[in-house]
Amino acid sequence: MKVRSLAASALCFVLLQAFVVPPTAAAAKANTQGERRIWMAVGERRFAVTLADTEAARAFVAQLPLTLDMPDLNGNEKHAKLPKPLLASAARPGTIRNGDLMLWGADTLVVFYLTFDSPYSYTRLGRIEDAAALPQVLGRGQVRVTFAKE
Repeated sequence: MKVRSLAASALCFVLLQAFVVPPTAAAAKANTQGERRIWMAVGERRFAVTLADTEAARAFVAQLPLTLDMPDLNGNEKHAKLPKPLLASAARPGTIRNGDLMLWGADTLVVFYLTFDSPYSYTRLGRIEDAAALPQVLGRGQVRVTFAKE
């Protein structure tokens, strides 16, 4: 009986090791996610932004905090020139989504607040969470937007 109980205990231990994530791995994953998140504020409204894993996104974060006056363009986006150009790696996304944070050229930050098809090329910087509120918060005119790490 003791041998069977010992064998069962050993099997349970092996199974637990196979399916449990060690605390150090979980902590590392949480830190990685924290480093990939910034904040965008428009007036009193704050939005979390999940960054793309790109050189351009990392270079953008290095410029933060950053407050930009962003005029409207085409009734679907806000744009502003960055203080320093970023390393662009442009591609045609085809469909632009409400909440996309992109780089046009090497130095123009674009916040999209409507979904539409586009033939233009952009470098993806990230994705704004709770994007459904963006059209109302950003409105049609120029807005002052602050990007920050916290």
